[in-house]
Amino acid sequence: MKTWIIKVGGAVLNSADAAKALFDVLASEQDNFVIVHGGGALVDAWLQDAGFVTAKHQGLRISPNEQMPYIVGALAGCANKQLMSQAISAGHKPVGLSLYEAGVLVSEKLKVLAQVGQCSGSCDSVLPSLLEQGRLPLVSSIGFGEDGQWYNVNADEAATAIAKELDAELIFMTDVEAVLDANKQPLHQLNTQQIETLILEGVIQGGMEVKVKTSLLAAQHLRRGVYISSWLKPENLVALLKGEHVGTKITP
Repeated sequence: MKTWIIKVGGAVLNSADAAKALFDVLASEQDNFVIVHGGGALVDAWLQDAGFVTAKHQGLRISPNEQMPYIVGALAGCANKQLMSQAISAGHKPVGLSLYEAGVLVSEKLKVLAQVGQCSGSCDSVLPSLLEQGRLPLVSSIGFGEDGQWYNVNADEAATAIAKELDAELIFMTDVEAVLDANKQPLHQLNTQQIETLILEGVIQGGMEVKVKTSLLAAQHLRRGVYISSWLKPENLVALLKGEHVGTKITP
Protein backbone atom coordinates (compact mmCIF):
# COMPACT_ATOMS: atom_id res chain seq x y z
CA MET A 1 0.00 0.00 0.00
CA LYS A 2 1.48 3.32 -1.10
CA THR A 3 1.32 6.56 0.85
CA TRP A 4 0.49 9.68 -1.16
CA ILE A 5 0.91 13.29 -0.08
CA ILE A 6 -1.55 15.43 -2.02
CA LYS A 7 -1.12 19.17 -1.78
CA VAL A 8 -4.21 21.19 -2.71
CA GLY A 9 -4.26 24.96 -3.03
CA GLY A 10 -6.73 26.93 -0.98
CA ALA A 11 -8.41 27.96 -4.24
CA VAL A 12 -10.10 24.55 -4.30
CA LEU A 13 -12.43 25.92 -1.61
CA ASN A 14 -13.65 28.60 -4.01
CA SER A 15 -14.86 26.05 -6.56
CA ALA A 16 -18.22 24.49 -5.80
CA ASP A 17 -17.89 20.81 -4.90
CA ALA A 18 -14.25 20.63 -6.09
CA ALA A 19 -12.94 19.42 -2.74
CA LYS A 20 -15.82 16.95 -2.41
CA ALA A 21 -15.01 15.53 -5.86
CA LEU A 22 -11.38 14.96 -4.86
CA PHE A 23 -12.37 13.29 -1.60
CA ASP A 24 -14.80 11.07 -3.52
CA VAL A 25 -11.88 9.85 -5.63
CA LEU A 26 -9.79 9.05 -2.55
CA ALA A 27 -12.69 7.20 -0.93
CA SER A 28 -12.61 4.66 -3.77
CA GLU A 29 -8.86 4.00 -3.40
CA GLN A 30 -7.05 1.61 -1.04
CA ASP A 31 -3.80 3.55 -0.54
CA ASN A 32 -2.91 5.90 2.33
CA PHE A 33 -3.41 9.63 1.80
CA VAL A 34 -2.34 12.80 3.57
CA ILE A 35 -3.79 16.11 2.37
CA VAL A 36 -1.71 19.27 2.79
CA HIS A 37 -3.45 22.55 2.04
CA GLY A 38 -2.94 26.26 1.76
CA GLY A 39 -5.56 29.00 1.68
CA GLY A 40 -4.05 32.19 0.30
CA ALA A 41 -7.29 33.67 -1.03
CA LEU A 42 -9.02 33.14 2.30
CA VAL A 43 -6.10 34.72 4.17
CA ASP A 44 -6.23 37.72 1.81
CA ALA A 45 -9.93 38.18 2.51
CA TRP A 46 -9.55 37.91 6.30
CA LEU A 47 -6.63 40.34 6.38
CA GLN A 48 -8.45 42.83 4.16
CA ASP A 49 -11.55 42.65 6.36
CA ALA A 50 -9.33 43.34 9.38
CA GLY A 51 -7.83 46.40 7.68
CA PHE A 52 -4.40 44.96 6.93
CA VAL A 53 -2.45 45.45 3.70
CA THR A 54 -0.90 42.27 2.29
CA ALA A 55 2.72 42.51 1.14
CA LYS A 56 4.90 39.86 -0.49
CA HIS A 57 8.62 39.27 -0.89
CA GLN A 58 9.89 36.88 -3.59
CA GLY A 59 6.40 35.44 -3.93
CA LEU A 60 5.97 34.76 -0.20
CA ARG A 61 3.49 36.56 2.04
CA ILE A 62 5.17 38.77 4.65
CA SER A 63 3.54 37.66 7.90
CA PRO A 64 3.96 40.20 10.74
CA ASN A 65 3.17 38.90 14.20
CA GLU A 66 0.08 41.11 14.50
CA GLN A 67 -1.40 39.42 11.41
CA MET A 68 -0.68 35.87 12.54
CA PRO A 69 -3.95 35.33 14.48
CA TYR A 70 -5.85 36.00 11.25
CA ILE A 71 -3.48 33.90 9.12
CA VAL A 72 -3.62 30.99 11.60
CA GLY A 73 -7.38 31.32 11.95
CA ALA A 74 -7.91 31.28 8.18
CA LEU A 75 -5.54 28.37 7.44
CA ALA A 76 -5.58 26.07 10.48
CA GLY A 77 -9.14 27.04 11.36
CA CYS A 78 -11.57 27.94 8.59
CA ALA A 79 -9.86 26.38 5.53
CA ASN A 80 -8.96 23.20 7.42
CA LYS A 81 -12.48 22.74 8.77
CA GLN A 82 -14.09 23.48 5.40
CA LEU A 83 -12.01 20.63 3.96
CA MET A 84 -12.95 18.43 6.91
CA SER A 85 -16.62 19.04 6.16
CA GLN A 86 -16.19 17.96 2.54
CA ALA A 87 -14.12 14.93 3.56
CA ILE A 88 -16.74 13.77 6.07
CA SER A 89 -19.47 14.10 3.47
CA ALA A 90 -17.42 11.86 1.16
CA GLY A 91 -17.24 9.14 3.84
CA HIS A 92 -13.78 9.80 5.27
CA LYS A 93 -12.74 10.13 8.91
CA PRO A 94 -10.55 13.23 8.73
CA VAL A 95 -8.28 14.70 11.39
CA GLY A 96 -7.19 18.35 11.18
CA LEU A 97 -3.54 18.97 12.02
CA SER A 98 -0.76 21.55 11.95
CA LEU A 99 2.75 20.74 10.75
CA TYR A 100 3.88 20.12 14.33
CA GLU A 101 1.55 17.15 14.84
CA ALA A 102 2.58 15.95 11.37
CA GLY A 103 6.17 15.68 12.58
CA VAL A 104 7.68 18.80 11.00
CA LEU A 105 9.54 21.48 12.96
CA VAL A 106 9.72 25.00 11.55
CA SER A 107 12.17 27.89 11.97
CA GLU A 108 12.34 31.48 10.74
CA LYS A 109 12.98 31.76 7.01
CA LEU A 110 14.08 35.39 6.54
CA LYS A 111 13.87 38.37 8.89
CA VAL A 112 12.11 40.44 6.23
CA LEU A 113 9.32 37.86 6.03
CA ALA A 114 8.61 38.04 9.79
CA GLN A 115 6.64 34.94 10.86
CA VAL A 116 7.16 33.03 7.62
CA GLY A 117 8.83 29.73 8.38
CA GLN A 118 10.85 27.05 6.67
CA CYS A 119 10.69 23.33 7.41
CA SER A 120 13.91 22.70 9.31
CA GLY A 121 13.60 19.53 11.36
CA SER A 122 11.46 16.67 12.52
CA CYS A 123 9.65 15.63 15.68
CA ASP A 124 7.35 12.79 16.70
CA SER A 125 4.57 12.46 14.12
CA VAL A 126 1.04 11.19 14.64
CA LEU A 127 0.64 10.50 10.92
CA PRO A 128 1.71 6.82 10.89
CA SER A 129 -0.70 5.88 13.67
CA LEU A 130 -3.54 7.87 12.10
CA LEU A 131 -3.01 6.16 8.76
CA GLU A 132 -3.00 2.76 10.48
CA GLN A 133 -6.38 3.66 11.98
CA GLY A 134 -7.77 4.50 8.56
CA ARG A 135 -8.01 8.23 9.29
CA LEU A 136 -7.43 10.95 6.68
CA PRO A 137 -4.98 13.61 7.93
CA LEU A 138 -5.68 17.15 6.69
CA VAL A 139 -2.58 19.24 7.40
CA SER A 140 -2.61 23.04 7.28
CA SER A 141 0.58 24.94 6.44
CA ILE A 142 0.83 26.47 9.91
CA GLY A 143 3.93 25.28 11.76
CA PHE A 144 5.69 25.66 15.09
CA GLY A 145 9.30 25.87 16.19
CA GLU A 146 10.91 24.11 19.12
CA ASP A 147 10.35 27.28 21.15
CA GLY A 148 6.61 27.28 20.40
CA GLN A 149 6.72 30.19 17.93
CA TRP A 150 4.11 29.84 15.21
CA TYR A 151 4.87 30.33 11.53
CA ASN A 152 3.15 30.63 8.18
CA VAL A 153 4.77 28.07 5.84
CA ASN A 154 4.54 27.78 2.07
CA ALA A 155 2.16 24.84 1.59
CA ASP A 156 4.23 23.34 -1.24
CA GLU A 157 7.29 23.27 1.05
CA ALA A 158 5.17 21.79 3.83
CA ALA A 159 3.94 18.98 1.57
CA THR A 160 7.50 18.25 0.47
CA ALA A 161 8.72 17.97 4.06
CA ILE A 162 5.93 15.54 4.98
CA ALA A 163 6.55 13.46 1.85
CA LYS A 164 10.21 13.22 2.81
CA GLU A 165 9.38 12.17 6.39
CA LEU A 166 7.01 9.43 5.18
CA ASP A 167 8.99 8.48 2.05
CA ALA A 168 5.75 9.05 0.16
CA GLU A 169 4.67 9.90 -3.37
CA LEU A 170 3.90 13.58 -3.92
CA ILE A 171 1.31 15.32 -6.09
CA PHE A 172 0.80 19.07 -6.30
CA MET A 173 -2.83 19.74 -7.28
CA THR A 174 -3.25 23.26 -8.65
CA ASP A 175 -5.73 25.18 -10.81
CA VAL A 176 -3.84 24.57 -14.05
CA GLU A 177 -3.65 21.22 -15.82
CA ALA A 178 0.12 21.30 -16.34
CA VAL A 179 3.13 23.58 -16.69
CA LEU A 180 2.80 25.30 -20.07
CA ASP A 181 5.41 26.06 -22.74
CA ALA A 182 5.76 29.36 -24.64
CA ASN A 183 2.85 28.35 -26.90
CA LYS A 184 0.61 27.59 -23.90
CA GLN A 185 0.87 23.86 -24.55
CA PRO A 186 1.27 21.42 -21.65
CA LEU A 187 4.73 20.12 -20.86
CA HIS A 188 4.56 16.46 -19.85
CA GLN A 189 7.99 16.25 -18.19
CA LEU A 190 10.66 18.68 -17.00
CA ASN A 191 14.14 18.20 -15.59
CA THR A 192 16.55 20.64 -13.94
CA GLN A 193 18.12 21.98 -17.14
CA GLN A 194 14.77 22.45 -18.90
CA ILE A 195 13.34 24.28 -15.89
CA GLU A 196 16.32 26.63 -15.65
CA THR A 197 16.05 27.44 -19.37
CA LEU A 198 12.30 28.13 -19.27
CA ILE A 199 12.69 30.39 -16.24
CA LEU A 200 15.50 32.36 -17.92
CA GLU A 201 13.33 32.73 -21.03
CA GLY A 202 10.43 34.03 -18.93
CA VAL A 203 8.15 31.15 -19.94
CA ILE A 204 7.82 29.97 -16.34
CA GLN A 205 7.33 32.91 -13.98
CA GLY A 206 5.41 34.19 -10.98
CA GLY A 207 3.55 31.67 -8.88
CA MET A 208 4.30 28.83 -11.28
CA GLU A 209 8.04 29.54 -10.98
CA VAL A 210 7.79 29.13 -7.21
CA LYS A 211 5.78 25.93 -7.61
CA VAL A 212 8.14 24.41 -10.21
CA LYS A 213 11.24 25.24 -8.14
CA THR A 214 9.64 23.72 -5.05
CA SER A 215 8.63 20.65 -7.06
CA LEU A 216 12.19 20.25 -8.33
CA LEU A 217 13.59 20.48 -4.80
CA ALA A 218 11.02 17.89 -3.74
CA ALA A 219 12.03 15.56 -6.56
CA GLN A 220 15.70 15.95 -5.59
CA HIS A 221 15.01 15.27 -1.90
CA LEU A 222 12.71 12.32 -2.59
CA ARG A 223 14.90 11.00 -5.45
CA ARG A 224 11.80 10.40 -7.55
CA GLY A 225 9.50 12.34 -9.84
CA VAL A 226 6.68 14.47 -8.47
CA TYR A 227 3.59 15.63 -10.33
CA ILE A 228 1.90 18.96 -10.94
CA SER A 229 -1.70 18.42 -12.03
CA SER A 230 -5.14 20.01 -11.73
CA TRP A 231 -7.82 19.61 -9.06
CA LEU A 232 -10.31 20.97 -11.60
CA LYS A 233 -10.43 17.50 -13.16
CA PRO A 234 -10.79 14.74 -10.54
CA GLU A 235 -10.21 12.18 -13.27
CA ASN A 236 -6.60 13.42 -13.43
CA LEU A 237 -6.09 12.27 -9.85
CA VAL A 238 -7.60 8.88 -10.67
CA ALA A 239 -5.14 8.49 -13.54
CA LEU A 240 -2.14 9.55 -11.44
CA LEU A 241 -2.99 7.08 -8.69
CA LYS A 242 -3.10 4.34 -11.31
CA GLY A 243 0.40 5.25 -12.49
CA GLU A 244 -0.64 7.07 -15.66
CA HIS A 245 1.20 10.19 -16.80
CA VAL A 246 -1.07 13.22 -16.34
CA GLY A 247 -0.01 16.83 -15.91
CA THR A 248 3.70 17.64 -15.64
CA LYS A 249 6.20 15.27 -14.08
CA ILE A 250 9.16 17.05 -12.46
CA THR A 251 12.25 14.84 -12.35
CA PRO A 252 15.57 15.37 -10.48
